Amino acid sequence: MEIFLHSETWISLLTLTFLEIVLGIDNIIFISIVSDRLAVEKQSKARAIGLTLAILIRVLLLFGISYIVHLTDPILTIKDFDLSARDLILIAGGLFLLAKSTSEIHEKIEEGDEKEEKKNVVKLTMQKAIIQIILLDVVFSFDSILTAVGLSDHLIIMVMAVIISMLVMLAFAKKVSDFVNRNPTVKMLALAFLIMIGTLLLLDGFHVHVPKGYIYFSLAFSLFVEFLNQKIRQGKKA
Repeated sequence: MEIFLHSETWISLLTLTFLEIVLGIDNIIFISIVSDRLAVEKQSKARAIGLTLAILIRVLLLFGISYIVHLTDPILTIKDFDLSARDLILIAGGLFLLAKSTSEIHEKIEEGDEKEEKKNVVKLTMQKAIIQIILLDVVFSFDSILTAVGLSDHLIIMVMAVIISMLVMLAFAKKVSDFVNRNPTVKMLALAFLIMIGTLLLLDGFHVHVPKGYIYFSLAFSLFVEFLNQKIRQGKKA
């Protein structure tokens, strides 16, 4: 195809792929936390299914982009405040993410000394895990799709960027999941990050736009502090 003969096409593909990976971080963290509630032998399968569904949902949304654009049209007006289908989806997704993350934090605190006894208890079925992953995949896909449309005019480039980014995340999903679940403080940090994302979705649904860069910077800074804490703990053990 002629578009691949231009350097701008490859720059657009690389930039969009990188941004899709960044925007998918919250998705992979959520999938990791949900899959941790399954039996050990089912966790890898849940992660693979979750990220595969994320690819399919994003690609389908891209092919239906003309319909997605109309989701921003107002369908509900309260006084002078308009709400679109996109706004309602973001609000519902934000509330679900807040409820899920708060519930997980509560359970982690409740476990306490009983952690080892509960370690092998299956608290979630595969079916329920997949349903939760699909619900959040749809919500997280909106940012991904709108970013893709804003950076490229070619559908093939958007689809390629989405697929490449998801394959990269699929390759590292197990390592990320194992790291998060192996370190209780990192897992709590990840849950706090999901609460921030849930709040961000709610605000976005009510037309209060907060740049996501602030959220990712705070996460990166928190992870850096946690990295220093782990180094200090390792030094004390040595």
